[in-house]
Amino acid sequence: MKKEAVGMMAVNSTAGSFSSFQQFSIADLIVIVAYFSLNIAVGIWSSCRVNRNTVSGYFLAGRDMAWWPIGASLFASSEGSGLFIGLAGTGAAGGIAVAGFEWNATYVLLALAWVFVPVYISSGIVTMPEYLQRRFGGERIRMYLSGLSLLLSIFTKISTDLYSGALFVQVCLGWDLYLSTVLMLLVTALYTIAGGLAAVIYTDTLQTLIMVVGAIALAIKAFNEIGGYLNLEEAYLKAVPAKIVPNTTCHLPRADAMHLFRDPVSGDLPWTGMTFGLSVMATWYWCTDQVIVQRSLSAKSLSHAKAGSILASYLKMLPLFIIIMPGMISRVLYPDAVACVDPEECVRVCGAAVGCSNIAYPKLVVELMPSGLRGLMIAVMMAALMSSLTSIFNSSSTLFTMDIWRWLRPRAGERELLLVGRAVTVALVALSVVWIPILQSASSGQLYGYIQAVTSCLAPPVTAVFLLAVFWPRANEQVRAGDRAGDLVRGRASGGWSTQGDVRGARCCANRDATHGDVRAARCHANQWVTRGDVRGARCHANQWVTRGDVRGARCHANQWVTRGDVRGARCHAN
Repeated sequence: MKKEAVGMMAVNSTAGSFSSFQQFSIADLIVIVAYFSLNIAVGIWSSCRVNRNTVSGYFLAGRDMAWWPIGASLFASSEGSGLFIGLAGTGAAGGIAVAGFEWNATYVLLALAWVFVPVYISSGIVTMPEYLQRRFGGERIRMYLSGLSLLLSIFTKISTDLYSGALFVQVCLGWDLYLSTVLMLLVTALYTIAGGLAAVIYTDTLQTLIMVVGAIALAIKAFNEIGGYLNLEEAYLKAVPAKIVPNTTCHLPRADAMHLFRDPVSGDLPWTGMTFGLSVMATWYWCTDQVIVQRSLSAKSLSHAKAGSILASYLKMLPLFIIIMPGMISRVLYPDAVACVDPEECVRVCGAAVGCSNIAYPKLVVELMPSGLRGLMIAVMMAALMSSLTSIFNSSSTLFTMDIWRWLRPRAGERELLLVGRAVTVALVALSVVWIPILQSASSGQLYGYIQAVTSCLAPPVTAVFLLAVFWPRANEQVRAGDRAGDLVRGRASGGWSTQGDVRGARCCANRDATHGDVRAARCHANQWVTRGDVRGARCHANQWVTRGDVRGARCHANQWVTRGDVRGARCHAN
């Protein structure tokens, strides 16, 4: 969520600014070709390490991943190409407070490792909707969340990363937008389809190394240009463009530019929102989103999953120093371009009348990096894009295959599921290409604002459902005629105990325990048996019968209702 929030601000006004930046040498192209070749080689190597002919091997890397590739993949999956442009541009415009988007993830990642992942791993699930189905019973909430997750992946994550990354390559190398996009998509799809999650995680590890090394090299060069970190604040506050709008102050840098926590009333990024409001969105992204959690589920043990989250937490502290501050330095070095405020001047510089702060990071790459290293930085942007796309493609195919296709074809074998998973990836690649003209026509940014508003409305309710599922045993799904999907997202729960979870155990009403041997019989309190012949009838304690017409409900003795989500549990209601 944080990645889209920052990245979507960055993809609208960069094209015009690079018209003169296409002076790349043969050495730069050699570095880029070497990057693609190395990426494919790592993808092929990693594909051979894991048995890809099983569902677990393809979608969860055989549940045999060590902590260090998990941590690197968690970091790479969140650092899309739009994030480089967005973080640096926001830093150039307003200072370091935007780092809160990154640093907020450091403690949310620890919550993922110590609170959520143990629950997910013990449940034996593959997808997040599958966990909700096991926790609450019934298929409706699983289908609803699967569909919602797929739509969010297609219309927000893929669109933002694809457009910003392809645009960066287009304007820097002079390649056609379609050509640059299709090239990256083909390489991405090649090892994603062939190798599954194992290939995605190991290539993410390579891309993390390239991103960190390249960004550190550029940051060191940028700090040397202004005389070191100690000169940053003074130089930034003096970074004013030569051409300003009279009787305005928009050309002046913010006085609180070096404040991470800003005034809750007058601040552009108030500390209250960055601390509390953002935490809700971050919990959705880091603790319940399939793209992120799937990496932790691939760990060989809970200890490796926790260690991977710790590594990712440390890596998430780096963007302040290697992306945001270099963006501020770009304003210091090139104030007339990066900090322009006059609409006519901004249109001349970058083609956007609202400002050109989004060119901050690419401007540094072109102006400061020597031949060869400029190619490395283009490879960094490609790595950021491809790591995000591979993660989205693999996770989306997992959601569709394990949740939707298995629901449509319950008897589908592993071979069929693997074929469907690969076919879904191909379909997503094709859909991504179709998206390109739509994204080009939406350069005004209105589409991005609309998408972000929709995402911001949907993420908190989904987070609430998962929090209720993990922390409140009495939360359950209202399985009755007339319930709507909106009720499920808002996490509606009724009183009474739900006897769900799995076929081995359930909480009975009146705070008593029941232990299921299988789906046909369970011993209730006071040594009394509950025997079920099938899903249509069951013997209640005290030798009284419950007869159900279907799996959704039945009238129990003493005018009490037993409502069932599936054959694994029931909800007891008074009257």
